[in-house]
Amino acid sequence: MFSFLRISFFTLLFLLTGCAGVDIEEYAGSKPRLDIAEYFTGTTSAWGMVQDYSGEVQRRFTVEIEGTYEDNTLTLDESFVFSDGETDRRVWTFKRIDDHRWVGTASDVEGQVEARQYGHAFHMRYPLEIAIDGRMITFTMDDWMYLQPDGRLINKTAMRKFGFTLGEITLVFEKAND
Repeated sequence: MFSFLRISFFTLLFLLTGCAGVDIEEYAGSKPRLDIAEYFTGTTSAWGMVQDYSGEVQRRFTVEIEGTYEDNTLTLDESFVFSDGETDRRVWTFKRIDDHRWVGTASDVEGQVEARQYGHAFHMRYPLEIAIDGRMITFTMDDWMYLQPDGRLINKTAMRKFGFTLGEITLVFEKAND
């Protein structure tokens, strides 16, 4: 009986800690301050990779982003080139709600995405349908960006299904010299 209770306790503890996460407001006073409209207006380049649940790199890619900001609306036109030659395009539109909150949409993202920025960090969580082995699978993307002192922006995204992280995307953004 004791063994069963012990296993149940640790299982519950594991499940609860798996749900815990960082509150973006904890970064409120951190520097340098990130404002996605300021950062992404103009041309930005990025280099990234997709890793599976074991950490094995599945894909590498580059992204060129053209950003415009008008009337509290940020538009990001993203052009992807994967190492196997495949290309893709995504256009994000973010509407500024206040200093910390945005609402975003993209053609391949269902519904509106609520995003927040505090200090050097930006966070959003959204569903994204991805083709894998000829099947479309919807993942919950838990997307975090962190502005570094040298001006580069690091993006870490966990790809989750049923609460389990099945993949991760890492990107490094760099502003073009406009």
